[in-house]
Amino acid sequence: MSEHLRTALELATSGVPVLPLRAGKVPFGNCPACTGNACGGRPNMKTPGACTCLGPCHAWAAATTDPHVINSGPWQHAWQHASTVAYHPGGAGLTVVDLDHAHAIAWAREHLPATRTVPTTRGEHWLYLGTMPSANGVRPSVDIKSTMAYARWLGYGTGTMTALPDAVRALIVSKPAPTRPAAQPLTLSVPGGGGQCPHRTSAFLERGLAMAEQRITEATGGVHNAVFRVFLAVLSKHGRCGCLTDAHVARLFAAAQAKGESARHCTDAWSNARTRLGL
Repeated sequence: MSEHLRTALELATSGVPVLPLRAGKVPFGNCPACTGNACGGRPNMKTPGACTCLGPCHAWAAATTDPHVINSGPWQHAWQHASTVAYHPGGAGLTVVDLDHAHAIAWAREHLPATRTVPTTRGEHWLYLGTMPSANGVRPSVDIKSTMAYARWLGYGTGTMTALPDAVRALIVSKPAPTRPAAQPLTLSVPGGGGQCPHRTSAFLERGLAMAEQRITEATGGVHNAVFRVFLAVLSKHGRCGCLTDAHVARLFAAAQAKGESARHCTDAWSNARTRLGL
């Protein structure tokens, strides 16, 4: 039994939902049956559905406390290639304030109640009892990881865990709304056929978006560049025909943010891609 698998089983026994991460601290990609969310998603994901895939196939939504699943064939294969163990804080009733810099730690010590702390590579995780929505970039080098997110397991830490305070909840309330550019229909060169975009009447756009989401999800390094290249590819194919909607852009942004990109980075990458293409 690998060390990662042993740790995962110990955590699951204590009620902490776990999942394996591969190199780059990213989840394992979808299996063929689940590519592009064709399976309908896990029941606890935003997308409705009841995927029966038993693999670690849906990032944070795959996290489980079931030892039979953790020890199953698909998971065994993942553990053999895992670089670390992660967990779903919200599923464990926790919120993690991820402080990724010494300045962020200094700010937290001044403005947030003391609680259990876990050292990380570059900073600290502050763990609070209670759940809330997750958000990246609530302050410089400060992320919130709770519901619909995962965090690396780095040990139990030190100190007494404090109930989730209003000061942490307020970080999301006071966070400026992302200024994502609206995906407005463009009229630069609408294809023929009565002026109707052919993508509206075929699965071409849907397949393209599913492939784009998969490319972002499976990026193993240089996530910023990978996201930009995907945005550039989508816009080069669909940016001038008027078929992209705000919902389509939201799907791409969600895939990027699941990889750790902030809303600001997504907005910048989208704007830069449009500028590169003259849109």
